[in-house]
Amino acid sequence: MSVRPPDQCQDLSQVRVEIDRIDKALVDMIGERLGYVERAWQLKFASNQEANVPWRNQQVVDRVRARAAERGVPPDLCEALWRQMIGWFIQYEEEKLRDQIEAKAGGGPGTAR
Repeated sequence: MSVRPPDQCQDLSQVRVEIDRIDKALVDMIGERLGYVERAWQLKFASNQEANVPWRNQQVVDRVRARAAERGVPPDLCEALWRQMIGWFIQYEEEKLRDQIEAKAGGGPGTAR
């Protein structure tokens, strides 16, 4: 399937096909990113590090804003999206780390304290 540039879309159905294509690619990329987040919490657990690394979060946001500006995309939009995604991934890592710490302590996930 070929990509149709926005200015070559003749009607809304063509626009929607392209938006659906992009959404599919975005979900695939987020899934790929999740794989790296999965590995990150494992490495953080092995080296006794926290899930939330504020300087790294800011570094990611700064790079995203710069890329957005280069591409003519509103940096505020991208920052808002990335901050939401980063927050979700941090929560995910914290839950995974907590489960591993509890399992290591012999309590196991979901064990009453």
